[in-house]
Amino acid sequence: MDRDRDLDVVVFGATGYVGRLVAEYLAGHAPPEVRVGLAGRSAQRLASLRTRLGGAAATWPLLVADAADPGSLAKLAQATRVVATTVGPYLRHGLPLVEACATTGTDYADLTGEVLFVRDSIDRYHALATRTGARIVHCCGVDSVPSDLGVLLLHQAARADGAGELTGTTLVVRAFKGGFSGGTLASGKVELDEIRSSRHRRRVVADPYALSPQRDAEPQLGDERDLAWVEHDPGLGIWTGPFLMAGINTRVVRRSNALQGWAYGRRFRYREVTGFGTGPAARLRAATTAAGLGALRAGLAFRPSRALLDRFLPAPGEGPSEETRRTGFLRMDIHAGTATGARYRCRVAAQGDPGYAATSVMFGETALCLALDRDRLPGTAGVLTPATALGSALVDRLRAAGQTLTAERTGG
Repeated sequence: MDRDRDLDVVVFGATGYVGRLVAEYLAGHAPPEVRVGLAGRSAQRLASLRTRLGGAAATWPLLVADAADPGSLAKLAQATRVVATTVGPYLRHGLPLVEACATTGTDYADLTGEVLFVRDSIDRYHALATRTGARIVHCCGVDSVPSDLGVLLLHQAARADGAGELTGTTLVVRAFKGGFSGGTLASGKVELDEIRSSRHRRRVVADPYALSPQRDAEPQLGDERDLAWVEHDPGLGIWTGPFLMAGINTRVVRRSNALQGWAYGRRFRYREVTGFGTGPAARLRAATTAAGLGALRAGLAFRPSRALLDRFLPAPGEGPSEETRRTGFLRMDIHAGTATGARYRCRVAAQGDPGYAATSVMFGETALCLALDRDRLPGTAGVLTPATALGSALVDRLRAAGQTLTAERTGG
């Protein structure tokens, strides 16, 4: 292993709700030779966390750094080969750390689901990170690892069969059980406020190709807006409704296609929906879910109703209980057609609350992948996606960790 830095991986925000889960995962799964550090604003809280982790973590170094102090972030980036940050909302706090990592050639990973933050990161630091060799990898949790790696596997399977480029591709959420944290809600509120205050920013979020590296070069395929209401999918034979994370996931997948020279295809169309099955009851469940999501968005968008909702929703630092994290799960199928008429399906599954237990595995393995698997990673740098930064190396790690990512031909 290259020892040009004092540490291999640093978890920034380690004492926060999600940061603790990631630190726990690394304490139990990082190989002994990996030098892990914990970073945050409070040395006392970091020391307390390290004591609770015990075992291999007992000797992990502690680094005091503050998202509002660029000097401390520069020192943090210079001390390690990989920074895994859980400090959000990223739109409010994240860009100085991206700058520090891009400047020092330090690999970076986060758990953002914020389109505007990723767009700002691309605009400001992609060129710099490309020059220094830094891999800036956003969206390394449940949004958007299952979507991004799943479509990559479909592309690889179709290419291996000589079945042509991907065309219509749909991710269907079959089961998704878990909770949400105050930090996730805070990120959503910050982006909603940004959208309300700026027509330009509102257009960016609404653009299906908001994260494209070459917006003018994207194909014109008609309406690719995310599903907002109920729809019957004749190809799958089921009723579908909106999926909360489609707004970020679809844009990440389209960026992956463009960063690879549109390898998935110039006619590649991608969307994400929640599946509700067949029959009138399924249609009703889809409509109820869509109405609920719409009401939540509307309630959080306006300050009077937000203040009321905040009385019942988790505050920053709060999140699902250990029982909820343990018993949650996700099941997704990604269906794809190809230019030759072949059909493929990728199955994605993970045990544990998707946004927290399953995400801590995805994020922990992302950090280890960046630190340990450099010889297997695509030879790219800049502001990347999980598929373009980590690809098959992360797929193998997640499979070894017990998560399911499989692609197979189903017809044609």
